[in-house]
Amino acid sequence: MKEEFIKNNKRPFAFVTMCADPIHHGHINILHEAKKYGSVIIGLMTDSAMKNYKGNPLLSFQERLKVLAELKSVSGIIPIESIDFVPYLEKFKFEYFLHGDDWKQGAQKKSRESAILAMSEWGGKVIDVPYTEGVSSSDLKKGIN
Repeated sequence: MKEEFIKNNKRPFAFVTMCADPIHHGHINILHEAKKYGSVIIGLMTDSAMKNYKGNPLLSFQERLKVLAELKSVSGIIPIESIDFVPYLEKFKFEYFLHGDDWKQGAQKKSRESAILAMSEWGGKVIDVPYTEGVSSSDLKKGIN
């Protein structure tokens, strides 16, 4: 895992996790919000993590990585192997963790609760960003298929 972003960017860090398969304006909305809090670090789901969570990706990890790396608001990208974000939060002690507020229920509800608990140990804050209505990577993938 490349961790140059720690040396090359200033804290605070605003951590955002995503699949970005495919990327859409909802992702841009959350990245725009994250930029208000500091250097934006994306936790990008690997292909194997996506298969376990949402099924096979349309684009490979390397393809999604290439697209996200070109966005001017992104300071760094790390691979994420599951929706258990706590190991990454504990390792990097991010000051902020932003996520769409859709994770308050459903498959990611436990992940949210664990993230809040972990981040409270060092004064980090989880920020729920209002979900962008009318757009969903899962729905886009259905339309493509």
